[in-house]
Amino acid sequence: MTDNLFSSLKLPQSMLDNLADLGYKTMTPIQAQSLPHALDGKDLIAKAKTGSGKTAAFAIGLLLRIKQRDFGTQALILCPTRELSSQVAKELRRLARFQSNLKVVTLCGGQPIGPQIGSLAHGAHIVVGTPGRIQDHLRKGTLNLERCHTLVLDEADRMLDMGFNEQINKVADYTPSKRQTLLFSATYPDNILKLSKNLQRDPVEISVDAVHDQGKIEELFYCLDGVDKPSGLTKLLARHPASSIVLFCNTKAQCSDIEEYLRNLGYFAKALHGDLDQRERDQVLVQFANRSCTILIATDVAARGLDISDLELVINYDLPRDPEIYVHRIGRTGRADKQGTAVSLYKPSELYKLDAISEYQNKAPVCFSIPELEVVHAEAPQPSMRTLAILAGRRDKIRPGDILGALTGDAGIPGSDVGKIDVTDYNTYVAVKRSEARKAHSRLIEGKIKGRRFKVRML
Repeated sequence: MTDNLFSSLKLPQSMLDNLADLGYKTMTPIQAQSLPHALDGKDLIAKAKTGSGKTAAFAIGLLLRIKQRDFGTQALILCPTRELSSQVAKELRRLARFQSNLKVVTLCGGQPIGPQIGSLAHGAHIVVGTPGRIQDHLRKGTLNLERCHTLVLDEADRMLDMGFNEQINKVADYTPSKRQTLLFSATYPDNILKLSKNLQRDPVEISVDAVHDQGKIEELFYCLDGVDKPSGLTKLLARHPASSIVLFCNTKAQCSDIEEYLRNLGYFAKALHGDLDQRERDQVLVQFANRSCTILIATDVAARGLDISDLELVINYDLPRDPEIYVHRIGRTGRADKQGTAVSLYKPSELYKLDAISEYQNKAPVCFSIPELEVVHAEAPQPSMRTLAILAGRRDKIRPGDILGALTGDAGIPGSDVGKIDVTDYNTYVAVKRSEARKAHSRLIEGKIKGRRFKVRML
């Protein structure tokens, strides 16, 4: 259908060319429904989940309204977590490649405020961040939103769940009343509608219920029936071997316990939770995304906003109480025309949760008993890659090409053995084939990157 093509919208050719280069061909449902209204300057309240393409749905119109010669903040995007803020900022920079000299600044808690103040002193066209830290900058006078024409609330329901209602309203008070407000939420509870009423003018309501084709996801439920949960998990992992797994727990403490349990069994597992500082969180996410870690263990809050490509398996170690959260969890697999698998553990006393999920999805669950599983013992799979951390980043003018050149040039590592390269402000992470990791590490330590020596360690 031609009306689902980005070229059907009134967009500059330079933007269309950039979208094509980025692999944006046809619009996703949320983009097709949102963009015409967003481009008309209307307020939106849109129901859409992670992976639906909502970043482009709000970013394309926003970018077209940016005046590059004006270094005042013209757009503000509020997100619930640092991870989502970083992902949104990264995608914004990609989508903005058709423009030159457009500055996107990320402002999140858990990071030093000094460098953020320094970045803002030189101006920022777009600011992305968490409500608490944005409010800190507004109080200090280091952020001015008088010229902000677009306010975006991304994953608004999660921000309200995390207690940010008051901060969101106070931040909005610093923006002009004649602004465009775009609100994106995975669910529509009453408090979202109240927030919309406070901040928006005659918003267009858009709802995209499904972000994945359930036919692409094999859903299996395993009853523990007298078997302890960790043992049941071991059987599941042997029964469903995969190289990329997200395992959901309901509590932070459970995440830490399962991480220790799996690592003792030889699995390359990492937990993502609130006790990690920003550098540690970055390292966990980078290692999982670049295939240096097999299992990511997380709560719903920690995993919110994660968009992992080619995820083979989702495990619900704990079933959620809300069936909508269950559907949101499993929707991280089975994307982009690929098949996925979601497996869940449950106790006989949790049958009511299965009933709720069954009713919500309008289909009967496929159930098995853990004690009846015949599973041949299998060794924990080794990740294909290993991550090297280099103590240098964007602030040192490092680019991915510099790292690739250092590895494939002086170090003599084949380009096919070098994986994903992630450059942050102060650190760079590069995935190298496991068999070449030690060689790459020693060569980088002995050699130079852009004529300089930097500290390098293996994670």
